[in-house]
Amino acid sequence: MPNSLLDTNILVLQLRGDPQIHGLADHLARTGALYISTVTRAEILAGMRPQQTKQTHELLITLESIAIDSPIADQAGRWMYQYARKGVQLTLADALIAATALLEELTLITTNVKHFPMPELQVHAVQR
Repeated sequence: MPNSLLDTNILVLQLRGDPQIHGLADHLARTGALYISTVTRAEILAGMRPQQTKQTHELLITLESIAIDSPIADQAGRWMYQYARKGVQLTLADALIAATALLEELTLITTNVKHFPMPELQVHAVQR
């Protein structure tokens, strides 16, 4: 599999010790590089309990964070506008994560495929 961008839900499951996600992460790391959006980093830290600090930081240092720049923000904004006109509400976080994957040419790894309806996006669905 090519280089991958991990969605926030994948990190949450990994931090919870989900063996399926650990196996997937190990496989992905052997076959390509693993990245996260800085949005994912912020979401993970926002939900972190004090007793999870060490484990969370140990996971985050193993992943390269991709910062949101103007092209990513522009693409996310365009998608939010376009999909809203179709009656589909994208969250800002999901639009930014999707735009990061698209513009960085990464496969998005997620359990929430419905949050990413963009046909031009390469998405790998993790079945739960």
